[in-house]
Amino acid sequence: MTSRDIRPRRLRSSPAMRRLVAQTRLNPADLVLPMFVREGITEPVPIGSMPGVVHHSVDSLKRAVAEAAEAGIGGVMLFGVPEHKDAIGSGATDPEGILNVGTRAAVAEAGDALVVQTDLCLDEFTDHGHCGVLDPLGRVDNDATLERYRDMALVQAASGSQVLGLSGMMDGQTAAVRDALEGAGFVDTAILAYAAKYASAFYGPFREAVNSTLVGDRRTYQLDPANRREGLLEVELDIVEGADIVMVKPAGSYLDVLADVAATSSVPVWAYQVSGEYAMIEAAAENGWIDRERAIDESILAIKRAGADVVLTYWAVELAGRLK
Repeated sequence: MTSRDIRPRRLRSSPAMRRLVAQTRLNPADLVLPMFVREGITEPVPIGSMPGVVHHSVDSLKRAVAEAAEAGIGGVMLFGVPEHKDAIGSGATDPEGILNVGTRAAVAEAGDALVVQTDLCLDEFTDHGHCGVLDPLGRVDNDATLERYRDMALVQAASGSQVLGLSGMMDGQTAAVRDALEGAGFVDTAILAYAAKYASAFYGPFREAVNSTLVGDRRTYQLDPANRREGLLEVELDIVEGADIVMVKPAGSYLDVLADVAATSSVPVWAYQVSGEYAMIEAAAENGWIDRERAIDESILAIKRAGADVVLTYWAVELAGRLK
């Protein structure tokens, strides 16, 4: 073959041609919208560091879930923001706690139109802001935390959550929750293991969103950003323990890890485009430095191209509208 025969530009000649030969495609069903439901409010409250994202009341959550279902996205992931917090995160296992109340409302609103998922972690509910309970020396107690996760799983499943998002990064959390679910008869409740969750600087706006009181960091349980192979190890462990889906988080800065996981995983692989990724694009666009819509689309396309089957993104509904 001579250089005269090779003309890749033929396949870039028009929008229709580029669309026809695109190697990676986005579909609304590939998107999940993270949402915050907050106790003690009656109207949506904007989150300052995440323009366009709000704390929902239970009523506004129902309206937003209906909008998400109409947009055709695959699901919603709910996070609870309670008025009161304590050392063990009691609100997480209270059937009348805000996350469980919001879950029941979302399930009733969504029906079969999308999948209602819930975050299974204690950081939103503890007064110290860690993802688990603490021992007398102030360290996260892995095994005591697993007992709290087991209790959370049962309450969330009873509230109607179809997928439990285990985001705490405790050793053995997937096995503990799977045993609890099956022991209580919740055999159809799926587990999404945040398997490769890194100790990232990109979570800052999320901590505002959940009114986090964290002092210090989570580096003793979240992965070191320097470690690529460790992400694969965590994924393998979660699959063995019974995870139905595995997660890489954050997405954009860990596309190498995502590609590794996608190449080897026997279960679906999801990725979370986190709050800091969202906030950076919104801020740059607000300053006129980048084309907002193109940057959004490109950032999510890159995550899909790296191997994600589903992307959690705060732009899920907006993007779904452009994909129709």
